[in-house]
Amino acid sequence: MAWLIGLTLHKGPLLFVYIKLFLTAVFWGGTFIAGRVVAKDVGPFAASFLRFAIASVFLLFITWRVDRKLPALKRAQIIPVILLGMTGVFAYNVLFFKGLKIIEAGRASLIIANNPIFITLFASYFFKEKLNPIKVTGIIISVIGAIIVISRGNPIELLNGNVGWGELYIFCCVLTWVAYTLIGKAIMTELSPIVSVSYSSAVGAVALFVPAYFEGMMRDLVHYSTADWFGIFYLGFFGTVLGFVWYYQGIKIIGPMKASQFLNFVPISAVLLAFFMLGESITLSLLVGTIFVISGVYLTNRADA
Repeated sequence: MAWLIGLTLHKGPLLFVYIKLFLTAVFWGGTFIAGRVVAKDVGPFAASFLRFAIASVFLLFITWRVDRKLPALKRAQIIPVILLGMTGVFAYNVLFFKGLKIIEAGRASLIIANNPIFITLFASYFFKEKLNPIKVTGIIISVIGAIIVISRGNPIELLNGNVGWGELYIFCCVLTWVAYTLIGKAIMTELSPIVSVSYSSAVGAVALFVPAYFEGMMRDLVHYSTADWFGIFYLGFFGTVLGFVWYYQGIKIIGPMKASQFLNFVPISAVLLAFFMLGESITLSLLVGTIFVISGVYLTNRADA
């Protein structure tokens, strides 16, 4: 495992950075497959706690390796870090596992692929970031794609209120991630990304332990299958540690606009992995929604390039 930690911290030549960004998108796509597997047998609080307990150990170690210490928080940073942990870790992941217990991994990934769209909308409102015609077009296209996916190709179902709980849980994941992102943008300027992620991960894990305990985690641990444990470790290490560290390395080296383009591969990899590994069908509504969502996200990000 030591060599893998070394690879995580090693930046390497530019080509290596692009490879790691692509792998990050694949890893994040894989979290939907792993989450779908884990959600069948493990409660949402237990799955979330175990994921971030594993992630926190590695992230705090990496933070210590990078800074040679664990930086102390200023008094004004404590509440923001707690809010980051409660939104992006606690709420997001409980909703994530609740949703994946009900709906397909590929469908969930396409709903969550709208994160950049809603972040752009809320950032324009709260931080007065400008929306140009290309961004607006991208937002409209992506939202249409999300509606197609959520309604399974029948938007009238949304008007009739016939959308399942799974879709609603996953859509709420988008809202919690928007909150996590905007909180970080507003008040985490003095903390590095790795420190912010590490500390918010640890806060979220601590907060998740109590509900996970009452959910029966300690009793059920011995009954988790090998696939469950592999899925939990994958979510904690590959989906969280490697994903976040490599993504932030990419942002630092090639900039946020170029790095964010790799996020377009997340729903594609999720849909393909769900097809090959879980046997999920690729329906016409899923295919059309994929094209709309990815095109919209691309236009929204490309407008800044």
